[in-house]
Amino acid sequence: MLAMLSTRPAVRRCAGASALALALLGAGLPAAAADRPQPDLTRFYRQKVTWGACEGLDMPRDLQCGKVTVPLDYARPRAGTLDLALARYRATGTSRGSVLLNFGGPGGPGVPGLASEGRQFMDLTNGYDVVTFDPRGVGRSSPVSCGEGSDEVAAVTQEDVDLSHPQVLLRQLQQAAKDCARHSGPVLGHIGTVNASRDMDVIRQALGDDKLNYLGFSYGTRLGAVYSAQFPGKVGRLVLDGVDTLTEPLAEQGLAGAEGQQTALDDFVDWCTGDVACPFGQDPRTAGDEVLRLVRSLDENPVPSDLGGAFSGQDLVGAIGQALYDRTLWPSLKQALASLVEDGDTRRVLAFSSGGIQVPRGGHREDGGLADIQDVPMDNLPAALMAINCADDPDRPTAARITKDLEDLRAAYERASPVFGRFRLTELLLCYGRPRGTDFIRDEVKDVRSAKMLLVGTRGDPATPYRWTVETARRLGPAAVVLDNKGEGHTGYTSSKCVHRKVNDFLLYGALPANGSSCPADQPGDSGTGTTTG
Repeated sequence: MLAMLSTRPAVRRCAGASALALALLGAGLPAAAADRPQPDLTRFYRQKVTWGACEGLDMPRDLQCGKVTVPLDYARPRAGTLDLALARYRATGTSRGSVLLNFGGPGGPGVPGLASEGRQFMDLTNGYDVVTFDPRGVGRSSPVSCGEGSDEVAAVTQEDVDLSHPQVLLRQLQQAAKDCARHSGPVLGHIGTVNASRDMDVIRQALGDDKLNYLGFSYGTRLGAVYSAQFPGKVGRLVLDGVDTLTEPLAEQGLAGAEGQQTALDDFVDWCTGDVACPFGQDPRTAGDEVLRLVRSLDENPVPSDLGGAFSGQDLVGAIGQALYDRTLWPSLKQALASLVEDGDTRRVLAFSSGGIQVPRGGHREDGGLADIQDVPMDNLPAALMAINCADDPDRPTAARITKDLEDLRAAYERASPVFGRFRLTELLLCYGRPRGTDFIRDEVKDVRSAKMLLVGTRGDPATPYRWTVETARRLGPAAVVLDNKGEGHTGYTSSKCVHRKVNDFLLYGALPANGSSCPADQPGDSGTGTTTG
């Protein structure tokens, strides 16, 4: 489907621009570009959000929805616009403004995330309106897609990478990139964290906040770090939880992710085998082999799924990876795997693939603006994940380099994880055939001159290793304050009582913990407040 764009030209600037208009324009300039002539963004910085009831089934009554309009291309603001979906819970008392949330991904829509998991953030309504958004290309905000059911995309993402025919593989990858471009429309050329960060500054102004107060998880930490580099003077109280890398290429990120997920899977298997209901038996030494055998069996002979199409071993790997982010999901994962193994029922496992949010697919509107909920394509999350990661990464190995390195890459990924290695390698390869990404994040997001920000790193995080927190803090400079969470799972705010309290103290009262302070792991039986996306 095509992206939802408005092509109405921006309002012309009056000949005698007021001091207010000039101030608003200046507020929208990234720090690195403030000394260069800039396009007129006054129209976008003059917006105010109109809030109303949220559309869709099962939306909480006290959740309000709205939108802001941003330029498709910040360098050419008259070339078209995008609407971004917003949602908020109102402050319960006197509001000091808003705190903006990003749940991660990249590719995770904020609005359904806040609708389903809003209880985790109700403490913050003691002082803030709690706001989230669907970033450009995600959810209702001009969703990207690679074409559901595309044979070429399926050949790359679900079948074995045929190392004996690399030229065939490269043609499949190029075709997959063309399919994504064809089904996504103009937004695909302007997706990525650098533009999403600029969108957040427009949102900040539309919410009426002088500074951005922000809580970002996983990928959301990359987005927050980029914002601190682009708009250092607009940083309020900013928290990055589950800190992403700013420097490692996708190949290294994939290896780190595979290793972390394999460790988490091994821990899950050890736990599972202590129960007679574990579908892989009670011997930890063989249960891991049974998981791998199930994945390979489904890759060779996929089974039908209730959502249409076939359910492969790689679909299973993706679902398990999501479930391993939070230890509190392990009982549900065990039950879902038992249903799959014993009854061939894929429904419970598939729920993990989309975070439990199943969005039906439909047609598309031609009049621009937000996509209707039923029109968000089913593949939006993985399509947006790849589009954003590729847009943020400047590395594009040539066909000759991929052909030369492919066997070594697969061996390295399989050593990192027999279960997750191929899945992660496929994600890496899918950037081939796409335009080269930006250098901005690697080159410019460092030594930021912003207010102090809190970085939370979890020692047992399967997705964002603790060393990334340390490396990113060192890169960001003195503004970064590190909180060491000794626990397990992906991110700390929703799983650690200590982290939850310290983050709230900073966001609500400005009480920043000392750099290098720590939170102990919660004891068995303790529970956090929920989960976050990837």
